[in-house]
Order: sequence, then C-alpha cells, then structure tokens
Amino acid sequence: MQRLVGKTVLVTGAANGIGRASALRASAEGASVWCVDIDSDALDSLVADIKAEGGQAAAHACDISSENSIKGCVAACVEKFGGVDAVVNMAGVLCFEDTGEMQLAQWQRVIDINLTGTMLLTREVLPYLIERKGSIVNAASTAALSGLPCGAAYSASKGGVLAFTRSVAVEYAKRGVRANCVCPGDIKTGMTSKVDFPETMDFSLMSRISSLTGARGPEVVAGVIAMLISADGAHITGEDIRVDGGTLS
Repeated sequence: MQRLVGKTVLVTGAANGIGRASALRASAEGASVWCVDIDSDALDSLVADIKAEGGQAAAHACDISSENSIKGCVAACVEKFGGVDAVVNMAGVLCFEDTGEMQLAQWQRVIDINLTGTMLLTREVLPYLIERKGSIVNAASTAALSGLPCGAAYSASKGGVLAFTRSVAVEYAKRGVRANCVCPGDIKTGMTSKVDFPETMDFSLMSRISSLTGARGPEVVAGVIAMLISADGAHITGEDIRVDGGTLS
C-alpha cells in the first residue's frame, strides 16, 4: 500500500520499538519521515535503513520533555520538509515501582516524558496540521484502561494521554485535525524487556495484562497507526484503539 505518498510524518520515539516500526511503515507507504528521539546513534541507523529502501527521512535528536528542544525540532522539520501532515507521538518511558515507595523524581520523569512531552509536541505542530488537515496518533496503553500493578506513574501518564487526545480531537475537529490513540498491550519492545520490578511485585497480577494470542512485535501497532494517519482513517477521531490480542476483552 502507498497511502502516505507526498505526506510528511513526524515520529517521536523513533529510535526503537513502536516508534521505529511506525517510521519504517510510514516510509514504506510513501511518506517522508522526520525521525525524532534522544538516541542520535539509533536515529542515524534508522534513517540509513529507510534510505537503503529508497525512502526519504531525516533524523533530529530531541529531548521530548524539553519545551525548547521540541520547538527546535518542529521548526527544523518544517524547514526540511515544508510542513507536517501527521504526528506519531510514541516517545515514552516505563517503570515499575511500589506506589507506597514511589519517589517524586521518578513519578515526575514519567509524567514529563509520556504526558507533558506529548502535549508540548502536539501544541507546537498544531498550526501546521491545521494548514494541511492533518492527523495525530498518540501512544496510550492498555494501562490507561485497566489497572497495572506497580505501574501507577505509567498508568497515570497514559490515562492523561488518552484524555488529552480526546480533548484535542473535539477541539480541533471542525478545523480538520484528527487525533486518536493506540492502546498497545503485550508488545515486545526494548522498553518492555529492560524494566526492573520491585521486590514487592506480585507477579500473579501480571496475567491481567497478558494477551490471549501471545506477545507480538511492534509492527502490528505500526500498521494500525499507518491506517489512522491515512485517508482510510478519515472518519476516525477521538478514538482509542486497543492492539492487545484480546487482553481487555
């Protein structure tokens, strides 16, 4: 499919996981991709892979929790590609910590990156999306819809992303901008494989976030995202789409 020919797609968290898969999928469907992450080496590798397949992409190192860094990122994207048609906000962090022992700094870090970063990037790019009748896809999670043991900060951040996305969808619908969330669950990424669990963790509670069909790779989420930012998603806004193998069914 070539649903994104002539479009510019900005992807955060593009260095790995769902962000990387989304950048590759957008390029495969014809888009020019602005690849954003804090890991510049991984970004360079991604851009090289896209160009090796005949795609067009550029990398920009950015701290998604920094207002000034985001302003520079969006300005550089517009200078490079002339505008933005879609934003895929996949940058995020995950931590597991006993809520009774939660450190404020840890809580704030998760909120700053997952929620505030999503807001800041969206805010900066909205004028360009209005101009092109563009689309936003944000990373929520099944943790926004169901309790995640020892995941209070992550769940709160993703619940906030979901509520924020719905508000943007309503506020900007008549100006031609769509905003949706994907809610992945049981997806194998670098982020999910490197987490540390607290000693108090009751792993019997983790079965509630396991899919019925087994864990899958990030490409299954990237396919849904590509649909949402394409013309195939033209009548979808304010929605949260679970990609979780039936976890919450």
